[in-house]
Amino acid sequence: MNAELFKKRTKAYALRVIHVVESLPNTQTGRVIGNQLLRSGTSVGANYRAAARAKSRADFVSKMGTVEEESDESLYWMELLMESGLVDGGRLADLMAEGNEILAMVVSSIRTTRAKRDE
Repeated sequence: MNAELFKKRTKAYALRVIHVVESLPNTQTGRVIGNQLLRSGTSVGANYRAAARAKSRADFVSKMGTVEEESDESLYWMELLMESGLVDGGRLADLMAEGNEILAMVVSSIRTTRAKRDE
């Protein structure tokens, strides 16, 4: 997948996260987990955009490491939403699948870039 398509995909992911967070109950737990998910879920695309403008392979790997962390963190918050019963698992299944796909692509990209750097 090229950089522009991945930018669009991570932006669409962020928008879906926003919709989920906006639908959460207005409870202390809903607000706390929602805020955490909102931060990490929207950070995926923002940090990918920064990685796409990296100055070097090392800079790219470093910035993609942040994308990896934020992607994984988003999945964690969604797991908590499901396991706490705040959100039905079926409602988050597609979004979590997308998050896992994004995470896998990011990890693959980091590995490929590291391998090229070590050549």
